[in-house]
Amino acid sequence: MTLQTAERPRLAPSALAPRTGRREKGKVGRWEIWVPLGLYLLFTLVPFYWMLVFAFRPRGSTSLLPWPITFDNFATVWNDLSFAVFFKNSLMVGVASLVMTTVVALAGGYALARYEFRGRKLFMVGMLCTQFIPGAMMLIPLFEIFRVLGLVNSLWSLVIAETVFQLPLSLILISGFIRNVPVELEQAAWVDGCGRLRGFFAVVLPLLRPALVAVGSFAFIHSWNNFLFALMFVSEQEKFTVPVGLAYTLGEFSVDFGALAAGGVVAAVPVVLVFAVIQRYLVQGMSAGAVKG
Repeated sequence: MTLQTAERPRLAPSALAPRTGRREKGKVGRWEIWVPLGLYLLFTLVPFYWMLVFAFRPRGSTSLLPWPITFDNFATVWNDLSFAVFFKNSLMVGVASLVMTTVVALAGGYALARYEFRGRKLFMVGMLCTQFIPGAMMLIPLFEIFRVLGLVNSLWSLVIAETVFQLPLSLILISGFIRNVPVELEQAAWVDGCGRLRGFFAVVLPLLRPALVAVGSFAFIHSWNNFLFALMFVSEQEKFTVPVGLAYTLGEFSVDFGALAAGGVVAAVPVVLVFAVIQRYLVQGMSAGAVKG
């Protein structure tokens, strides 16, 4: 009886060749990714670091570190410069703009996604074209409209202006997201006895959470950061928003950098918190709304 040994598989010549350290064509090395990202991160974070240094270090200090930490600049901004009033005004405008933009965009987006009517595509193109119009070009017409309506020096003028400028993108996002929801789900609800409105709230609306979060967050952040409308439509100090209040901390002959930096930190906190809460919904809402036109 003879024993047969299994023949060892032959290796390809490329496998026997010594490694020379060359990477395959088309692949990118780690340093080619991390070096640009590191430079961009440094360029982005250095201004925030200096803002924190000026906000937390004592006045007159030249230290590169915010030590010893003091909150005097925040007390000055919040109490002496009426920043609490500006913060409340910005919060009211942001929340009102969020609600109005979301509600109107939800109704309009559903109509664009579920109904076929004459001029629908032309309407979509018109909304896209409005994104090319800068807000500064509309200041004089908007001011005249608000003057006739008696809304000058009112926070409602800011809410209406922000809602109008946020609606085109919000409508496009929500209509694209609703198109991704199968209409058969609504039809099944109709068969079970639900009307169109009840079926929408029971079936479609729960699936629109990422889109609503994306639209609402953009509306809130844009209204929170907007400086031009608040500067032109409001002139009474007790109705200033945070961006205008920050601009008025700049003196004619001197600048309190500590107070200005502390105000910048206070203005950035709501935006950072909003993104920290909605980040998992934001990408999903943006990508889903961009799938279909």
